[in-house]
Amino acid sequence: MTTSTETVALAVVTGASTGIGAATARELARRGFHVLAGVRRDADAEALRAERIEPVRLDVTSEADVAALAERVAGDPGRRPLRALVNNAGIAVNAPVEALPVAQWRRQFEVNVFGQIATTQALLPALLASSGRVVNISSIGGRVALPAYGAYAGSKFALEAVSDALRREVAGLGVTVVVVEPGAVVTEMAGRGVATAESLAAAMTGEQHQRYDALMGAVTNQARSWARDGVPAEQAARVVAEAVTSPRPRTRYTVGRDAAILARLARLLPDRLLDRVVHRSLRPHYAARRPVTRPA
Repeated sequence: MTTSTETVALAVVTGASTGIGAATARELARRGFHVLAGVRRDADAEALRAERIEPVRLDVTSEADVAALAERVAGDPGRRPLRALVNNAGIAVNAPVEALPVAQWRRQFEVNVFGQIATTQALLPALLASSGRVVNISSIGGRVALPAYGAYAGSKFALEAVSDALRREVAGLGVTVVVVEPGAVVTEMAGRGVATAESLAAAMTGEQHQRYDALMGAVTNQARSWARDGVPAEQAARVVAEAVTSPRPRTRYTVGRDAAILARLARLLPDRLLDRVVHRSLRPHYAARRPVTRPA
């Protein structure tokens, strides 16, 4: 599925304020799409606005915002078909399963799962009419759940399952469904995730601090290294654009060497061995322990 400057089609990108979403909006615009880029703040809209990038106010958890987006697509003044929906909006809420309040679990799933489903349901009639494409931005966390990533990984595992079901439901109707699984990517979301994890960790009980402080320190140190050393958002955007435009896309794409390796290990290794691999990857990020001075 390709587009050109002569025959412009619409593409919707949710969560386009920064990071992969903003980079994807720019990449798809460069490739000839008119992009409806979902943002939540006016400042982000003005920063993103450009030729063929039209920011739209979109909180995927708001029924009114999602309905307004569907109306904008259906009533497009240029009668342009909707060729792609890129479900990129997401948040990261990380803490140990025991210590994460249920309200935070619900918030994680409202944005990362139910918001994506609501947007897909609203735009699917337009995609069916144009034989369009749904591209769901998951994560390698949708294949391998790391410690303290239970809520985030759970939401991405759910998105993977929804994507599989949808792909099998609409394949015969002309709509293609693709999943993109990034690993470490340099984005503002990574920094926000660290800040959220630290805030949640600070609210743990005394006993939970004893159980999980060392782990949470390692988890946040690892996340900082990903935010520093991950692939650029523009590289991820090129993979997403390939998923949107390829005439014969794969069902899944990974982004980054780390994601490709983990995806392969998840397929090949038994659970206990994969557990050891995950814990070994965290080991360098634990705070150095002071040596114990023993009496002579």
